[in-house]
Amino acid sequence: MDMTAHMASHFDDAVDTFKASARELAAPLSVAVEHLFGALANNNKILACGNGGSAADAQHFIAELVGRFERDRLPLAGIALNTDTSILTAVGNDYGFNAVFERQVNALGQPGDVLVAISTSGNSPNVIKAIEAAHDREMTVIALTGKGGGEIGGMLSDADIHLCVPHDRTMRIQEVHILLLHALCDGIDALLLGDTL
Repeated sequence: MDMTAHMASHFDDAVDTFKASARELAAPLSVAVEHLFGALANNNKILACGNGGSAADAQHFIAELVGRFERDRLPLAGIALNTDTSILTAVGNDYGFNAVFERQVNALGQPGDVLVAISTSGNSPNVIKAIEAAHDREMTVIALTGKGGGEIGGMLSDADIHLCVPHDRTMRIQEVHILLLHALCDGIDALLLGDTL
């Protein structure tokens, strides 16, 4: 095996995936920014959840909102639902792992809030249950998926936004998810503070 060529192929595949994602996702991404900004401007909040790498992405995204992205601004209201180990272990123990996000959406979610639901496969049972709870609570859902969207792709309403990365490999999907979340942060800041581009 030519390891250098093998490594180079990752860059080529990533570039192709980013280009395909730009064509397919720029428009819904701009709609997602408007939803997030509108929620924050109306004193609502953003909840985010995911598992594994997607949990890290949810936590990263909320950190950019509560802290700052690239420019100083007031903190923005966001909660990552995968960070409180006491809640995760208590709910997981008492109700099962599939309920760990659903219980928190039911406890914290209000009409007008937004759930950012991240699942590379689109089939994560606990994320699916969180989306169902968000719908029951009249929240908008912004779903980040891949692999065709899975079950999540089929359960979103017309009011929701689906950002489905056009690829089947988890690593490529996660790479684009990071870009999508950074773009959401940049879009919110552009509306709050003015566009710097």
